[in-house]
Amino acid sequence: MSYSAKPPSTLGDGLSSRQVTMISIAGIIGAGLFIGSASAIATAGPAILISYILTGFLVLLVMRMLGEMAVMQPDSGSFSTYASRALGPWAGFTIGWLYWWFWVLVIPVEAIAGANILHTALPAVPAWVYTLSIMTLLTCTNLFNVKNFGEFEFWFSLIKVVAILAFIAVGIAAVAGYWPLAHVSGVSRLWDSGGFMPHGGGAVLSGVLITIFSFFGAEIVTIAAAETKDPGQQIRRSTNLVVYRIALFYLLSIFLVVSLVAWNDPQLKEQGTFQYALNVLHLPGAGILVSSVVFIAVCSCMNSGLYTASRMFYSLAQRGDAPRAGARISAGGVPRVAVLSSTLAGFAGCFANYAFPGRVFDFLLSTTGAIALLVYLVIAVSQLIMRRRLERSGRTPEFKMWLFPWLTLFTIGIILVVLGYMFISPDYRYETLMTAAVAAIVLMLSFIVTRRRTAQTQKIGSGKMQPRAVQTMR
Repeated sequence: MSYSAKPPSTLGDGLSSRQVTMISIAGIIGAGLFIGSASAIATAGPAILISYILTGFLVLLVMRMLGEMAVMQPDSGSFSTYASRALGPWAGFTIGWLYWWFWVLVIPVEAIAGANILHTALPAVPAWVYTLSIMTLLTCTNLFNVKNFGEFEFWFSLIKVVAILAFIAVGIAAVAGYWPLAHVSGVSRLWDSGGFMPHGGGAVLSGVLITIFSFFGAEIVTIAAAETKDPGQQIRRSTNLVVYRIALFYLLSIFLVVSLVAWNDPQLKEQGTFQYALNVLHLPGAGILVSSVVFIAVCSCMNSGLYTASRMFYSLAQRGDAPRAGARISAGGVPRVAVLSSTLAGFAGCFANYAFPGRVFDFLLSTTGAIALLVYLVIAVSQLIMRRRLERSGRTPEFKMWLFPWLTLFTIGIILVVLGYMFISPDYRYETLMTAAVAAIVLMLSFIVTRRRTAQTQKIGSGKMQPRAVQTMR
């Protein structure tokens, strides 16, 4: 008599080194760089370069801190697990669910953006049909085997890398005066329309608040690395790649944009950053090229978002902070219940967008306004606590945060300053308060769940309550 193999109890190691490396380079680059950066440029002018430098430096420090913890203890829950160990179960519960909430709202945003691109090209099909198709396809890539996610994301990321490198090559040729299709050269546009900082220093800080969402998601690599054969080595390599990604893809490409086009040209926001820059250079088919790349980018971002949300849900379920069914693993090493739960939340967001346009979904999105900064703050505080515990035990990490504890404390201070600025700024106060309200609700739920779990543990320990497995046997 034969029996089927017992399903695995932990995630597999199906992601290859090349897949994780490509994900770390360009996996989370979405429409924010190709289109959304136009809003950032309009906010700060050419000084948006300073915003990108400040944001990039902050992300680099946070990734180094996260890398230090992840190399020691690779985990699919990443910073949520570390927060639980450093600050207590309430912290892991709260930041884990907030992170999940962020990504299940990003999923419909990207799906809707991709559907709009397809609907513009082929208007005969309703936009909601495209949205449903994209959601269904990418759910399938995540549902059956992690290799499917990794392979899709590898090629998505590779296309984005090639597109950005091609834009950089064209931009450098134009700035240097060697572009034959347009008479554009030099970098005088950096200061000839009201100066380098036309809206003052405050606009640079506002630019940071816009650009930080272009960088958010770099931490995904520490989640994905947990499903590789050598997590520690992958995390080291991917964390070191962050600085090159920031310098090449963000700083250099945006520098070329603000050098080639006037920051206050209304066409910049109407057409999108890269498309307008290429149109100025009279590149044939610029609109189709950029739309195709943006479509790939939003699908990639959605694919990564669904993967990340499902792994966070799985980690929460493992710790008892989400329904236990979310910790079940298929024979292919995939937490299918976690994937489906995250997908259903994404479908609900899409339904809200189409059923109540401009109302419910916009309100939901406003609750995510400060989550990125809260995640970064928790990472920094967790690293500070865990590193000090480690040093008190007489050990040192293999992969160290630079200038500890000073750069860690500096990062915490900067994040608190930016959060304070968001609270007092009329432009960001509403989103900050909405995020605070959701965080407060999740925090209260964490205390309820933690107290109930503690009470059950005490009953089991005193013999008043038997574990479910024993009751089932009887």
